[in-house]
Amino acid sequence: MERDRQHDNEQDEPLPLSNEAVARCFEEIATLLSEQDANPFRIRAYQQAAETIRGLDQPLAEILEVDGLPGLIRLPHIGESLARSINELVHTGHLRTLDRLRGEHEPERLFTTIPGIGRDMAARIHDLLGIETLSELEAAAYDGSLARVPGMGKKRIRAVRDAMATRLRRPVAQLPEAPPVAHGEQPPVAEILDVDAEYRQRAAKNSLPRVAPRRFNPTGAAWLPILHTHRGDRHYTALYSNTARAHELGTVRDWVVIYRDDHGGGGQWTVITARFGRLKGRRVVRGREDECEQFYRGER
Repeated sequence: MERDRQHDNEQDEPLPLSNEAVARCFEEIATLLSEQDANPFRIRAYQQAAETIRGLDQPLAEILEVDGLPGLIRLPHIGESLARSINELVHTGHLRTLDRLRGEHEPERLFTTIPGIGRDMAARIHDLLGIETLSELEAAAYDGSLARVPGMGKKRIRAVRDAMATRLRRPVAQLPEAPPVAHGEQPPVAEILDVDAEYRQRAAKNSLPRVAPRRFNPTGAAWLPILHTHRGDRHYTALYSNTARAHELGTVRDWVVIYRDDHGGGGQWTVITARFGRLKGRRVVRGREDECEQFYRGER
């Protein structure tokens, strides 16, 4: 209950968020990670970052305004990944990592905070492009992928760019035309499928911590299993897809969303059971079907 009140208070606080609000968010992340059996070093990283933030004399928003991310990275216990999280939290009031750990990650709702994007358009963007963060939305506005979404004309895309520049405090002129991420820069599908297999096996055995998502959960039951795992130096979090689309299709306990969030990079992938085609009945990383087919061929 106390955590719910804290959550509501932070959402009501005006932007940019205060140092104290950001520190509380990082402390909540550390608490949730501890409850969910995550890596102790990861837990301590958020605790130390919260201590650093709470001890600052200068507002985080002011540091970002004057020195950008490098100004944060120079602080004790704040690396590049945490600096980006602080920037997102300070200027948007949301942090996808925290939403995910709470079991209430809702990218459609986040997208509707951008002028010109309504509920239907937000759902269309999410379903077609598979993006879930404002940073990914910003990249899509520059790499051409947002133009593939029906109804996203040049004028609306320009409005998204302008809005994102304001939200993330960057001049539009400084934002490059970002190319799509090449598959070669992503973890191999074999690794993602291995995380998917671990998640589903442990979820079936009821050996994972469970969170109580706010969405589609009127009774408040803690039913959503969550996995924190590593492959080498890469950290992954996996959950069933508690989205409107998954509920509509009855695939909540089939679709698994896997997130990477570590110092080496990030990313998000959805793994599903293919219902037709050459991979019918196989677990497939959505958007990387060709690579999955090559992977399964290598198993023969």
